[in-house]
Amino acid sequence: MPRFDVKLNIGQRNFVRVLCVLLLVLGKNVSIIHVMATRNALGFFVVVVLLATPVITTTGRDLSPTYYHSKCPEALPIVRDGIAKAIKNETRVGASLLRLHFHDCFVNGCDASILLDDTPNFVGEKTAAPNNNSVRGFEVIDHIKARLEKACPGVVSCADIVALAARDSVVYLGGPSWKVSLGRRDSTTASRSLANTSIPPPTSNLSALITSFAAQGLSVRNMVALSGSHTIGLARCTSFRGRIYNDSNIDASFAHKLQMKCPKSGNDSVLQRLDIQTPTFFDNFYYKNLLQKKGLLHSDQELFNGSSVDSLVKKYAGDTAAFFHDFARAMIKMSEIKLLTGSNGQIRKNCRKMN
Repeated sequence: MPRFDVKLNIGQRNFVRVLCVLLLVLGKNVSIIHVMATRNALGFFVVVVLLATPVITTTGRDLSPTYYHSKCPEALPIVRDGIAKAIKNETRVGASLLRLHFHDCFVNGCDASILLDDTPNFVGEKTAAPNNNSVRGFEVIDHIKARLEKACPGVVSCADIVALAARDSVVYLGGPSWKVSLGRRDSTTASRSLANTSIPPPTSNLSALITSFAAQGLSVRNMVALSGSHTIGLARCTSFRGRIYNDSNIDASFAHKLQMKCPKSGNDSVLQRLDIQTPTFFDNFYYKNLLQKKGLLHSDQELFNGSSVDSLVKKYAGDTAAFFHDFARAMIKMSEIKLLTGSNGQIRKNCRKMN
């Protein structure tokens, strides 16, 4: 059978997404490596080639992928269904939920502290500079939590919901799957100051990125792989204005088009695709864009700018399977930063406030 690269149209991509969700629901832990096209007497077909090896899994202390099997058998299906409905309603929210997990884990660990609302007596992380009017997806978590409280009151933590939501969003949008070890508990505190300093801004240089990720126990390889999450989603003008007017390692035509949408002042909330080619499909085009000096954020292009990590960018740009493998491993590692387990923390009834 002849094999060659193809660009999928919207209908074909949707077919792939539906297939991924169906396989996940059936318990088939698979990861897309290639999409092939074949033509025979019956016409044109899209064929998805699946990774034959088991999905990557590691287990942190007191965590288990089967934690809710007896405690709340409906937990994982409820989360998957909630994510599928949310992304069907607004594709962008899949990227938002992935980012929500990242911003949660980088501030005192993956403990759902980012979900806590400010009150007259409490200042949380939602209004920190990296999150304010930027981090999204809270309502999706609320809806899933409400369904879980009806099915299994006081059992499933908000922290576990956030971790599962990130994984299920990536899978729905065509990316890899991984086993999410469960059993996290929710924080009773939050830190706006740490949120302001621990989450790397889009203006970060390579050294700052490496330092920021290393502080969380993540390697350079983890950092480059996790940056590939920018293959989906959107960014505001305020996040990339400095790059398109000040950076020299940017494609001139690309910069000019962006300047038409994002002037030197004003239009702060104008949105632009992080991946200019396939912003709603989880693939390796993010890295291909970097090779062409078309990274949207300054921190993106820092990954391919004549440094030692250039080789990783080239590897991921040319090998989707390698990217998916490393991304899944990095997500597992990130999702187990500074966890609350056992009798620590609590299981919130409402993710926005402490019990």
